[in-house]
Amino acid sequence: MEGSNEQDKAKKGLEGTAIDLPTNRRVNLKSATSDDDFTNILAHIKSSKTPAVIKYGAPWCPVCIQILPAFCRLSNNFPKLTFVYTDIDECPETTQHIRYTPTFQFYRNGEKVDEMYGAGGEERLHDRLWLHS
Repeated sequence: MEGSNEQDKAKKGLEGTAIDLPTNRRVNLKSATSDDDFTNILAHIKSSKTPAVIKYGAPWCPVCIQILPAFCRLSNNFPKLTFVYTDIDECPETTQHIRYTPTFQFYRNGEKVDEMYGAGGEERLHDRLWLHS
């Protein structure tokens, strides 16, 4: 029993949320599990100029947990966008500028072009994704 408990603690990113999340069929959903990982993902977004959305959240944030399944589900509807889930507790150095959870940042041509705070429901998130896709 102790072994499985240690395995659960070792899970990070989307796997560490312990939520049954929709499957991403497009391979455009990434999970930053450390500061180095987040730095590499962000550098790729900026250099590739691929449109992207980064969701900053935490497993202790009820609103973050509520919107996370929709975030994963919507990643299937917007295949040209890169979706990134970032747990602020797993990436403390690179996310110290985040003041509200959840925060969504939208990138286009390597530059941050928009930011949205709070969940506001799946429809609001869908509309913002549509705007930036």
